[in-house]
Amino acid sequence: MISLLAELSATAGDAFAAEGLPRQFGQVQASDRPDLAQFQCNGALAAGKASKTNPRAIAEKIAARLRETALFEDIAIAGPGFINLKLKDALLQERLQRVALDPASALPESGTGKRLVLDFGGPNIAKPMHVGHLRSAIIGDCLQRLFRANGWAVVSDVHLGDWGLQMGQLISELAIRRPELPYFDTADRSPYPEESPVTMDDLERLYPEAAAACKADPGRLEAAREATVELQAGRPGYRALWRHFVKVSEVGLSREFGSLGIRFDLWKGESDADPLIPDMIQSLKDRGLAVMDQGALVVHVGESGDTTEMPPAILMKSDGAANYATTDVATILERVRENDPDLILYVVDQRQHLHFEQVFRAARKAGFAGRATFEHIGYGTVNGTDGKPFKTRAGGVMKLYDLIAMATEEAEKRLTEAGLAADYPPEERAAIARAVGIGAIKFADLMNNRVSNYMFDLERFTRFEGKTGPYLQYAAVRIKSILRKAETEGHSQAVPVIRSEAERLLALQLLAMPEALLNAETKRAPNLICDFVFTLAQNFSRFYTEHHILSESDEALRAARLGLCATTLAAIERCLGLLGIEVPARM
Repeated sequence: MISLLAELSATAGDAFAAEGLPRQFGQVQASDRPDLAQFQCNGALAAGKASKTNPRAIAEKIAARLRETALFEDIAIAGPGFINLKLKDALLQERLQRVALDPASALPESGTGKRLVLDFGGPNIAKPMHVGHLRSAIIGDCLQRLFRANGWAVVSDVHLGDWGLQMGQLISELAIRRPELPYFDTADRSPYPEESPVTMDDLERLYPEAAAACKADPGRLEAAREATVELQAGRPGYRALWRHFVKVSEVGLSREFGSLGIRFDLWKGESDADPLIPDMIQSLKDRGLAVMDQGALVVHVGESGDTTEMPPAILMKSDGAANYATTDVATILERVRENDPDLILYVVDQRQHLHFEQVFRAARKAGFAGRATFEHIGYGTVNGTDGKPFKTRAGGVMKLYDLIAMATEEAEKRLTEAGLAADYPPEERAAIARAVGIGAIKFADLMNNRVSNYMFDLERFTRFEGKTGPYLQYAAVRIKSILRKAETEGHSQAVPVIRSEAERLLALQLLAMPEALLNAETKRAPNLICDFVFTLAQNFSRFYTEHHILSESDEALRAARLGLCATTLAAIERCLGLLGIEVPARM
């Protein structure tokens, strides 16, 4: 269904066209001054400038044509030519009733026929997930949910870091500690043991120790580099050991992502592109695109319009090992062949922007891009209340499962303070606390402009007041309670009607959902969904405060208000679902 704003813009565009002016001047938007009007059209100012005509005179002509449509309760000209619009309640009510009968009609369907590959820039193998992985996971999940809801065919890939120097560091460290293992024999000792010689706990301990040793000892670093090259070259023992690292790590990572309710279509890593690399490198060499530069094989990606020097993309280091640029370019080649996407999004730390610009340019220069557009969806850091990167009280990196435990504990406190879920069974109360804690973490992250750093304040994020996830969860639960009680008392629902200013404001916000979701998609901005649903909850709160619902004696009016409650609940739950936030059945 065409959105209300799109319909109004088309109507205003027709009016401009009838005056011999371009249709695009008819763009209608929500009013900057809701106290004066519901919508506004500013096109007369631009039309006046383009045609060297008095903009107010143009506005008067457009307003006269709009009055002929019988859509508007009031049309007024303000200032030099702003057109302020107020719709008739009958029109609002008709559109609202469509949404009430078909909630999916509030989705913009902007992605119909389009394909997206979404890269989460996943964590490295052998490392536990920590707060540094939080933003990629939460933002990426919101975007895959949003694009799917808007009609895109989405393939999401965790894209694990499983092929770089950290693998060589682990292999060489284990070789020092347990040289008797068959994996370190230069001969092929297949079949190798099916059981891993290390656990996830072992890997969590070994990796930082190996990294520290390589940093302190150049000889140790060289051994790690040699192990990396041999692994990538296919040494059987190293490949077998590496597969153990991957399998053990994936179990833990699946648990961590699962605890956040995040799922992927693909569990691929950098290594999956490895089979493509030899032919890719040879092709680039044959075409003169990959050349030797200071001992490394590179693709020069500078362009004539660059204002600063763009470093080349390094495909093979001087020691013969592939690096992130190599696997990322090969992964683009693979994704284009397998999925033929319109768009590939990379949800990775903003500090990696230069790397992705090099990779994207190299892929386009090589002819690997197909019809795909590439975008780096960068984001800022999560800081503590001291303004520095968020850490544990002891100064270490905060593990994700510790963060979730902290949020759940804080949510328990808030439930107690608010007198919520006090007499529920312990299992249900624990589940509610966990949902509220995770909802608090997700909303606190997504409500911010993603490229900005933000301060992590768990006490504030878990409150049931203000712009927080728990506030929105409780708003939805309260509506559920109203509808549940209405059903128990035998009250029926009907399509909503508009008889008051509170109902009118709520209807206008509900009808603004298509634009909110489209803007969030276009700008890759989950915070716009947060803004929309928070305003929606506030408008419902005003409606709830000003009107009787269950106590309304007029049966028809009570049924219409219950219908408005149900329509609002569907919208809040859809938006929270796009944010990856669960709404408990009760609190």
